[in-house]
Amino acid sequence: MAHNQFEPRHYYTTIGNHPPVLEVDPGDSVSTTTVDALGRDASGNQVAERGNPQTGPFAVRGAEPGDCLVVRLDMLHPNRTVGYTRGVVAPNVLDPGFVPEFEDELEEELVHWSVDTHVGTARVSKPEGLLAGVNLPLDPMVGCFGVAPPRGQAISTATSSTHGGNMDYRGFRQGVTVYFPVSAPGGLFFIGDGHAIQGYGEIVGTGIEISFDVTFTLDLIKGKTIGWPRAESSDYLMVAGNARPLDQAVQHATTEMVQWLQQDFGLSARAAHVLLGQSVEYDLGNIFDPAYTMVCK
Repeated sequence: MAHNQFEPRHYYTTIGNHPPVLEVDPGDSVSTTTVDALGRDASGNQVAERGNPQTGPFAVRGAEPGDCLVVRLDMLHPNRTVGYTRGVVAPNVLDPGFVPEFEDELEEELVHWSVDTHVGTARVSKPEGLLAGVNLPLDPMVGCFGVAPPRGQAISTATSSTHGGNMDYRGFRQGVTVYFPVSAPGGLFFIGDGHAIQGYGEIVGTGIEISFDVTFTLDLIKGKTIGWPRAESSDYLMVAGNARPLDQAVQHATTEMVQWLQQDFGLSARAAHVLLGQSVEYDLGNIFDPAYTMVCK
């Protein structure tokens, strides 16, 4: 069943055991909207508290702790022409003691971008002249999404853990299927923080932040227990590990991948290790948030 044009009436800046806004059956799709990281909607109006406000949660009938929630990102589409980014690389990504020297003094903290969804590009619109003539190709992705975490927690949308959250991984784009561990009745799926484009690592703390029209399909695998968010694209199997320091995120993601290859694809332990040793790739989700994200694929 398709639940078309679901209109959010409120948003959450924590992912937790909040009352569901809609209950769906496994296999149902939902079309709705998200606001940007500052809580601005498609018209640019402030409709939610800043801090990656989430649309949802959406409950799936029959989902219980120990199950696996399946989320297919069917459509991710920026729904306005103005986005924004921060304009300074985070200090933890630079050498200690390095202080950037800018030739301009921006009156505002944010850099504004013109987003052309028809042509499929974005360019800086303010301050005028910055990167003049440079157009970046759009690659829409969702920065923050996930399910209610275990033990009744409500976790800030500023960070991430086993439940997903603010992973800021540019591989979470349209057409990808993501798997989350269910820790609460109904699963309780949240989505928000759309980026028209973002570099790996989200090193300035933002992608091009913008509101989205989204469609996703929710499904359920009963009795399948996973530890960390998994994903599949047409080319890759992916696992996101969320932690700090960065090597701990690598450990979580790699361990989950080893287990996935054995459990679902029938590889022996030795075969999984040998295959990963020569074919693994690692992507940086974010290195800005309280928990870093590393993706083993």
